[in-house]
Amino acid sequence: MINFSSAIKISFRALWVNKMRSALTMLGIIIGVGSVITMVDVGTGARRRIAEQISSMGSNLLIVQLGSATAGGARLGAGTRPSLTTRDAEAILKECPAVAEVAPTRQGKAQVVFGRSNWLTGVYGTTPGMLAARDWDLAYGRPFTQQDVNNSTKVALLGQTVVNNLFGEQDPVGRTIRINKIPFTVIGVLSIKGQSPQGQDQDDTILIPVTTALKKLFGTTAPGMVWFIMVKAKSDEDLLAAEKQINDLLRQRHHLGQKQDNDFTIRNLTQIMQVQEQSTRVMTLLLGAIASVSLLVGGIGIMNIMLVSVTERTREIGIRMAVGAKTWDIRLQFIAESLTLSLIGGTIGILVGVSTSVILSFISDWPAVLSVPSILLALSSAGFVGIFFGFYPAYKASLLEPIDALRYD
Repeated sequence: MINFSSAIKISFRALWVNKMRSALTMLGIIIGVGSVITMVDVGTGARRRIAEQISSMGSNLLIVQLGSATAGGARLGAGTRPSLTTRDAEAILKECPAVAEVAPTRQGKAQVVFGRSNWLTGVYGTTPGMLAARDWDLAYGRPFTQQDVNNSTKVALLGQTVVNNLFGEQDPVGRTIRINKIPFTVIGVLSIKGQSPQGQDQDDTILIPVTTALKKLFGTTAPGMVWFIMVKAKSDEDLLAAEKQINDLLRQRHHLGQKQDNDFTIRNLTQIMQVQEQSTRVMTLLLGAIASVSLLVGGIGIMNIMLVSVTERTREIGIRMAVGAKTWDIRLQFIAESLTLSLIGGTIGILVGVSTSVILSFISDWPAVLSVPSILLALSSAGFVGIFFGFYPAYKASLLEPIDALRYD
């Protein structure tokens, strides 16, 4: 009776005799396994990148934006109706139980100068609550305080991109910069955030007290008017409650009638990011499923070649049966050959998939996370394909009559 190790040795010998045919048969498995690993690794990297971007924006975030103005019957879009003030932000923090932090913000672009260096960047007039709402730490220095806001102090926190372009390797803390020709003292440097989900450089920014921005830098057409209010809910479970509480409070404060539209817009930033992550996950599964079709094609190729092999080796099968080989011995022999083809192809496919993932990651600067479970899954799938598609040829070979097989020419 033939054992499994002997069957594997015989399989290698049989496959080596037909090297070119064996290589072409394995091609489908190689492509299938390599594609699956590449898709899973790149997709996992994409989900991780999105998760990092979501984390960089902060957690449990809502953004209250300006509403839409109407001119000549035409609605001009979100952000065109001045309707939010710092007093609205104070009321939200005070009267909405589900809210943990608020950060009213007035933003704009400004030319920033230090010595002979200058840089055009985004300047955000806000409150100390911005750092807490965005989960944003300082690399060094100190944050501005509520007293700085009350006194409209000309102090600034710089993002790392601004520091690099204005100061290079110098320590900016304590230095004076000019924002639109107005002097500001740098009191701290923000920790690195990286890109936002929209692809914007979050480190290309300057934070200053909101009152300083309104009174001394940008000006305002209405007292305390801001562009948006960033709100941090106490927890993920409190997001919907916070959204409803803010909506009801602002409608009341803005004296909106029951049939009047809101003059503000509330965006649940966390939910938007989660939808993007879910979309990426679905796309990864879809691409993985498409790549898996190559495994199916490879399996069909193995079946075809094994059926050809059974026909070519009919006399060999007859001789083995004549000297005492049992039905299971014949089946085991051909299943072992099919399995060997699949596992060799799967191993090569793993190397191809990992290499492709690394190359794509290097070229596109997009992370590809090498996943051991995905590699094991791909190799197991290749083995299953070999056994599944090799069974029928093995079964057919085992049913041959010894006398007929010996007479086959």
